[in-house]
Amino acid sequence: MKAPVNPPSPLRQRMIEDMRMRKLAPKTQQHYVRAVHRFAEFLKRSPDTASTEDLRRYQLYSVDQGTSPVSLNAAITGLKFFFDIPADHPELMAKMRPVRVPRTLPVILSREEVSRLIISAGNLKHQTALALAYATGLRASEVVALKVADIDSERMTLRVEQGKGQKERYAMLAPVLLERLRLWWRVARAQGKMPDGGWLFPGLNPINQLSARQLKRAIHAAAHEARIEKNVSMHTLRHSFATHLLEQKVDIRVIQVLLGHKKLDTTALYAQVATELLREVVSPLEAVR
Repeated sequence: MKAPVNPPSPLRQRMIEDMRMRKLAPKTQQHYVRAVHRFAEFLKRSPDTASTEDLRRYQLYSVDQGTSPVSLNAAITGLKFFFDIPADHPELMAKMRPVRVPRTLPVILSREEVSRLIISAGNLKHQTALALAYATGLRASEVVALKVADIDSERMTLRVEQGKGQKERYAMLAPVLLERLRLWWRVARAQGKMPDGGWLFPGLNPINQLSARQLKRAIHAAAHEARIEKNVSMHTLRHSFATHLLEQKVDIRVIQVLLGHKKLDTTALYAQVATELLREVVSPLEAVR
């Protein structure tokens, strides 16, 4: 017999409705609810009874517990939504400030390492998904959300409908990638794994899409098989895509559009890891005699 599930409190239900009204992404909703739940556990009473001092103590507690800057900022964002909208006490967050996140340089694969990684993936579906991620710079969530109908072979583009922030954009479709996609489509159709109008990368049940978690496991296995020592993730392919384009002298503003970045500053980070560009710079020491 299953244990009864407790219904959400009126306050939590109101928060869920407020998030739905604003069409926040499901993951964002989960993060916000979790942030408020953890604050309530610290407070040991309803979060809407908190004071400015309670929030200050919670931030100090989180720092002392070793919470990372990224996690701490995410918690502050969730609490800000709660106190701004459902609780209707925006003034309580006036002194809560995000903390500075140390900026680290991304891991970049060489072109040879990318080739080894793709070849080492366990099956054709994973090989094609990794090749697409590198060839387009899409995020893992964007790769698995693609449908066959998103491929426009006439304009040589991929439509990205479920990008970060629910923003639609277009990605580049290279001829070699199109050939890979066509091969995968023929094989998947022959195996009955790709129904009409379905996902480009279906899961074990073709009705469902391949999950980002499954893709994450696939790239870790491929990196191990390829004997790549670097800390490789799906985002590594996105970083490598941007860096290699920059080394090919593609305008950084074009790369910004392809990546879907809001700010050019975010894209400019890749100038620090584009080693081929660095090698072309002539040191002033060369002019010293």
